[in-house]
Amino acid sequence: MTDDADSAAQAADRDAPSRLGRVLLGLGLALQASEDFRDMEENIEYAESAGVPMPEIAAPFASGMMLVAGIGVALWRVPRIATGATVTFLTVVTATMHDFWNADEDSRSGERLAFFGNLTMIGGALVFLREAWK
Repeated sequence: MTDDADSAAQAADRDAPSRLGRVLLGLGLALQASEDFRDMEENIEYAESAGVPMPEIAAPFASGMMLVAGIGVALWRVPRIATGATVTFLTVVTATMHDFWNADEDSRSGERLAFFGNLTMIGGALVFLREAWK
């Protein structure tokens, strides 16, 4: 093998975890969005209880955004838009829907768990957003 071929093979090996991470993050988002569409009435009620304006429009829009962004991240198509939409979606939803510091005692633990899970996904999405701008 030539030095160029060795370098290309090493670069491909280094990129494999990133590809796997993108697929896992993207599929996770897309699958969650599909679940949200199955329980849309419940999601609308949840958004309404969190004070989201026009929840009957906002909830399906957010789920659609998450579905399209997740597929885009998983397939690495229009990566700047897909990862940017992912970061935007997760940032808004995390701060507005999972504000555990304002939750009642019964739901505080679940909201805290969702908040930190989303925070973790934001971190991963930011890494991929940086990668999309290379």
